[in-house]
Formats: sequence, C-alpha cells, structure tokens
Amino acid sequence: MATRNTYELTYIVNSVISDEQVKELVTRITEYISDAGGEVLDVDEWGSRRLAYPIEKKRNGYYVNMHFRSIGALIPRLERALEIDDNILRYMTLRLDAKMLRHFEAGQGRKAQEKTAVTE
Repeated sequence: MATRNTYELTYIVNSVISDEQVKELVTRITEYISDAGGEVLDVDEWGSRRLAYPIEKKRNGYYVNMHFRSIGALIPRLERALEIDDNILRYMTLRLDAKMLRHFEAGQGRKAQEKTAVTE
C-alpha cells in the first residue's frame, strides 16, 4: 500500500462568479479529492481579497485553503483539473513535512478548544 502524505492546497477563485458558484466549485474540488481516495481534513475559506498583482486583468480573488491526506499519485491529476478550470486563477500544493504537520495539528487543537469555549 502506498503511503498517504498530508498536503496543503491553496487556490484562488475568480471573484467575478457568484457566491453560489464559488461554493459549488469548493464542493466539487473537495469531492474530487474524496472520490479519489483522499481524506479532506480541513477546508478554510478566507474569502475575497485583493491580489498582490493583477492576474488575467483581475484585482480580487476568493482564497480557499485546504488540508488533505492522499497518495502522491493524486496530486498531478488534481493539479491538472485545477489548471483546466477557468475559474481557478492560481493554485499551490505543498506536501507537509514533520514540522509543518505539527504546526497544522496544533492549529487544529486550538480551533477545537475555541469551539468548545464558544459553546459553553
């Protein structure tokens, strides 16, 4: 069995499309990973932000950051799907090393503590 690594994927969606289309796109990418045998750990939508430089004459984009576990063979297929989609302006996939993984898990622990503090 191939080893499953943890990855971080950040992508920028064209902000011209409607909120409903953005939600559909995020769901489609999440389901693509799940259907390919990956395990989505976290999806964090940062929202619409100004870009550092224009991309395809656009100044704003909707940022999405997600963490997932998968085999390495999924990454080229996922990146090809992102490349083909006209509504994805940019994307970046990182494989988390041990230090990055500890930082991610610590952040997840803080999020869980904040949720329990809010519900109490």
